[in-house]
Amino acid sequence: MNSKELFEESKRLMPGGVNSPVRAFRGVGGNPFFTARAEGCELTTCDGDVLIDMVCSWGPAIFGHNHPAIRQAIRSALDNGTSFGTPSFAELEMARLINEMVPCAQMVRMTNSGTEATMSCVRLMRGFTGRDRIVKFEGCYHGHTDSLLVKAGSGALTFGNPDSAGVPADLAKLTTVLPFNDFEALEDCFSKFGEQIAGVILEPYPANVGLIVPKDGFLKRIRQLCDKYGALLVFDEVITGFRMSKGGAQEYCGIVPDLCALGKIIGGGLPVGAFCGRADIMENVAPLGKVYQAGTLSGNPLAMAAGVAALNLIKQTNPYGELEKKAKFLVSAALEAAEKKGIGLQAPRAASLFSFFFNDEKVENCAQAMNSSRELYAKFFHECLSRGLYLAPSAFEICFISAAHTQEHLEKASEILKKSIEAI
Repeated sequence: MNSKELFEESKRLMPGGVNSPVRAFRGVGGNPFFTARAEGCELTTCDGDVLIDMVCSWGPAIFGHNHPAIRQAIRSALDNGTSFGTPSFAELEMARLINEMVPCAQMVRMTNSGTEATMSCVRLMRGFTGRDRIVKFEGCYHGHTDSLLVKAGSGALTFGNPDSAGVPADLAKLTTVLPFNDFEALEDCFSKFGEQIAGVILEPYPANVGLIVPKDGFLKRIRQLCDKYGALLVFDEVITGFRMSKGGAQEYCGIVPDLCALGKIIGGGLPVGAFCGRADIMENVAPLGKVYQAGTLSGNPLAMAAGVAALNLIKQTNPYGELEKKAKFLVSAALEAAEKKGIGLQAPRAASLFSFFFNDEKVENCAQAMNSSRELYAKFFHECLSRGLYLAPSAFEICFISAAHTQEHLEKASEILKKSIEAI
């Protein structure tokens, strides 16, 4: 069956024919392709097309797909079983690596997804402080947990519906939402609610509304206000963790949170999540404390083996300088083509993360991102796809580079970006 036939069959059996909304191509139009195989930085579709992949499984494939070291680690772990339901050595090995590499980490608890990790952080900061109110920022997506699916990013923005049905209004009232990079709104919020705020959760480099780079001093000011009012600071590093640097965004920007949610890379491509932070806070998690959190398959031995292999590869190779050079190369090519064409294009970049906004103005918050042209992005996406380059099927997602993208791939991708901008 080809992709079109597979999608028609899938729509009968799954909502929208997909298991995650952005995969449905609703943000760009058309039908999604189905992947038969992934190797290095290339996807082979069920239609026989080979695509240069700039999505990298939405981040985990920092060394490319199907990396031999990660594959071998999974194969070795599989010989011992798929799940134990008991503690295992691999969980301890993962905890040691996270606590060693992540600045804020003194203790860690594994989960099965990033959503579980952020949900647990929210419960923990409320339990630790005895306060109910939390603060988040417009466009920051922290998974689909009720308390955080308020003016969120990712697929919620793609569909033009940043809030979800099924989120109780009374619960949403306990979440204060601020515009990112707005110092005045931040100060006003803490002035009004400071003694009620359990904590602030944010993506330090929001990457689910396209990429937004924090203004100088913005993250530092959040840290200062949390300290002043006794609130906790939580970084959602499901995307940025081990992607911007070996210590994540907190190492990259030099601001250390109290708690941190992780995912993606720590599973080596398998489903995983984790939250970590200060020991005095983490000790409030059951069975030591009264904040309950559990997961039958948390610390799954296959996911731990894959993640440990990925983190060890990071320690051995330190890929970040090369990844950033690759990102700069592609961003420069796109901006050069847009300037020549006379099209307003913003391509914010931090470390190796970047995105494309078809917008005449610099994008510094969610509202400005939403003013970007979805129509131009959709045309751009399909022009790239038709030439063999796969970008995120949404104007509000980011691009990922892997160690597997060779200079040959980059040069081909650069030419595709240029020709696609010329064609729209």
